[in-house]
Order: sequence, then structure tokens, then C-alpha cells
Amino acid sequence: MKSTVVKLGLATASAVFIALSVNPAGAQNAGKNKADAKAKAAAPAPLPTGGGGGAAYPQRPPAPADVRARGEALYKAECGFCHGDDARGGDMGANLIRSQIVLNDDEGERIAPVLTRGEGVEGTMMPKFSFNQNQIADLAGFLHSFRVNGYDGSRNRPETIVVGNAQAGQAFFGQRCGSCHSATGDLKGIGTRITDARTLQQRWINPSAGGRGVTTRPTTVTVTMNGQKIEGNLLRIDDFTVTLTQADGRQRTIRRDGDNPKVELKDPYAPHKELYTVYTDTNIHDVTAYLVTLK
Repeated sequence: MKSTVVKLGLATASAVFIALSVNPAGAQNAGKNKADAKAKAAAPAPLPTGGGGGAAYPQRPPAPADVRARGEALYKAECGFCHGDDARGGDMGANLIRSQIVLNDDEGERIAPVLTRGEGVEGTMMPKFSFNQNQIADLAGFLHSFRVNGYDGSRNRPETIVVGNAQAGQAFFGQRCGSCHSATGDLKGIGTRITDARTLQQRWINPSAGGRGVTTRPTTVTVTMNGQKIEGNLLRIDDFTVTLTQADGRQRTIRRDGDNPKVELKDPYAPHKELYTVYTDTNIHDVTAYLVTLK
């Protein structure tokens, strides 16, 4: 019996040796191939690569309009409070547009586990959701409708900001701006001089910000001390000192103690700053729509 077992063992070993001789590579790599396949299935798809912002994050073909609309409605109802209306993050939620999960996702397959099983949200306040596959696909279609690039163009800026009522803007201009500015005087042709509506809007809202090719006027200060007036352009001021540049270019810092010495500021853009608490978004759009017509 013992000799029979030995013979069978030798026969089995011979068969294995023959199999290895016939296909040694397949025998050696069989285990490795299985491990590689398992790792590949579990690993996230690689992020797109490229040198520039647009190449690094190519725009996906947009989902159908009805899919995006349903996804947007679902997002605003369930997700926008934490992640922001534009999915770029809020006080309680992360930026979803640049999330690696969203970037690697196609039709919701990588978003689904996060939503339905709460994967990857340990230690956060994010709840689990009972969305079905169609809802998740709609949500993915909406999230993928945002552009993502190196220059953070994910806000999907509108083609034009000229959406206001020019007549209403003219009326507001006459009431609030007409005492200093004139459509036939200093602002004549401003719609031709500044052709970009966004630049024009920022310029009239905050002219003190300046910009390329724009010369701003400084805030001036007059300090009265011991009956003597010291004047110049304001550099800085706080509760303890005031620093100014005099006409000859010299800087001077003067100590302050309450109202002593007397300090008087003259900000040429004060009327514009006072309007910050007055006008509404509608007023801003209306005035911009009016100013672009001044050719």
C-alpha cells in the first residue's frame, strides 16, 4: 500500500512538472494577474492630465437638459444648504466641483456610495440619502455641468451681465448720481471707452479700486495742531497715529489722543461708498444697463 501511495505521489508531481514546463509563465503569473485585476477594479480612475487649466480638466459632454434640470432641483433641495448653490462649498460642506470623487465619476457610479452608504464622510454631519439610481444619475448630470479648470471657472459665468432695465437705471442715476456725474459730461461715451460690461460695472461701483490704465485720486488729510495745519495724502490712520505724505514727498506720522489733534479726511469716493448700503442688486443691474448705452 505504501509503495502505491509513493507511486501516485510521484505521478502527480510529474504531471505538475509537465504542466509547468508547458506554460511556466501562466503558472507564475496566475496569482499576480488575479491580484492586479482586483486592485484595478477597486482603484479610482486616474484624473485627466494636461499642462493648462482647460486641458487638465476637459469639459464633459453635457447631460440632456431634462436630466440637468432634475439634478439641479434635487441638489438645491437636498445638498445646496451645505455645499453651496453652485456646489463650490459652503460653511458646512466641501467643494464638490473639485472633489476627486466627482471628477472621477461618469454617471453617478462613484457618487452613489457616498450618498447611499455614507462612505468617506466619517466625522462629518453629512447624512445618508435614500436616492434611487435615476436620481443619482440626475444629480451627477447636474454636477458635471459645471466647468472645472485651473483658473476656477466653475461658476459658469453668464455670457453677459447686462440684464437690467436701462430706463430704470437712468432714473436711479438721475436721483443718486446726477449731482456729481453727467451722461453728457464726464460719462459721455463711457460705454465706448469701457467695452467690457463687467469692468464698467466694477468701475462705477468701486472707482477707488482703480485698474489697468486707471488713475485714482487719493484721500487727503488735514491735521490741525497748535493752530498749524499739516496737509497731505493719507497713507494710514488708526486710533493712535495718522501718517501722511506731504507735497514735497516727505512722510510724517503724528500721534493721536482722542480728538487731539483735529484730523479731517476728504475721500473723493465717499459718495460711492455711501451707496453701498443703498442700492440693491436690481439697481446695480439697471445702472449698468443704462451706462452701456452711453456711446
